Amino acid sequence: MGYRVVVAGATGNVGREVLAILAEREFPIDDIAVLASSRSQGDEIDFGETGRKLRVQNIESFDPKGWDMAIFAIGSDGSKAHAPRFAAAGCTVIDNASLYRMDPDVPLIVPEVNPEAIDGYVKRNIIANPNCSTAQMVVALKPLHDAAKIKRVVVATYQSVSGAGKAGMDELFEQSRNIFVGDSAEPKKFTKQIAFNVIPHIDSFLDDGSTKEEWKMVVETKKILDPKIKVTATCVRVPVFVGHSEAINIEFEDEISAAEAQAILREAPGIMLVDKREDGGYVTPVECVGEYATYVSRVREDPTVENGLALWCVSDNLRKGAALNAVQIAELLGRRHLKKAA
Repeated sequence: MGYRVVVAGATGNVGREVLAILAEREFPIDDIAVLASSRSQGDEIDFGETGRKLRVQNIESFDPKGWDMAIFAIGSDGSKAHAPRFAAAGCTVIDNASLYRMDPDVPLIVPEVNPEAIDGYVKRNIIANPNCSTAQMVVALKPLHDAAKIKRVVVATYQSVSGAGKAGMDELFEQSRNIFVGDSAEPKKFTKQIAFNVIPHIDSFLDDGSTKEEWKMVVETKKILDPKIKVTATCVRVPVFVGHSEAINIEFEDEISAAEAQAILREAPGIMLVDKREDGGYVTPVECVGEYATYVSRVREDPTVENGLALWCVSDNLRKGAALNAVQIAELLGRRHLKKAA
């Protein structure tokens, strides 16, 4: 016996990745529905590499009654319009948008980090998926926090254009091509040229000079991991198609050496430690695409602070940063609560 699963926003980058991962992980499904806007109604999309085609239905007219769970990848406006309707019908919503992340009645879940928090989903029948940059960072931080208690985190991100959707990927491709042939590379999706450039600006600016993306990393880390941790972030868009990278500096309450941290990370769930102090002995975004793991490299002690470490963290943002984490939440929901699968 399996689950009746809905994937909303199935025609987008994250929605397609959700379908691929459900198929790859052989999630126990009795029935699956794929939803999008009326523009895509009737289109067919692949259910991963199963060879099965799924016909897209209009989310506006879809009846969620009788369905077990819905993975939403439709943005905050779409979630605001449809998540309460699905939840009220008894279909648990796993939402990729930012809308419900800081709602105290909605658990914000990274299964390797705070699986027990999912029990609070019953209040709203909605579970939130964190920001892509937060997700991979807290997977790396959690085992170190358990060992030596983190006081402060300083992180600079190197975020790929796929985090801005298909339009972001298209813009990088088109600008790169245009520059090579001498055509205009005027920005459309981004605020400045992204090809052969980096942009220290993701999402809107706040009154204190930070951006909303940076604010998300701060507040979501506190909610998922520990409200006492101090976090400061600088989020940067880089000309990489897929894969987010982070340079993370961590200050601990207790003493911890680089060797101890490496040993801990080597055994931690969801982490792949690749840390050879030689040419190429680290992971870059190109190598993480299509992988489940969050990769950690360049673990070293920071002598400028007491009990400090620095490390490099890389992950496929369409996977662990979005689709994979959502499917892992669905698996966790099934194991702990719904318990329909054999």
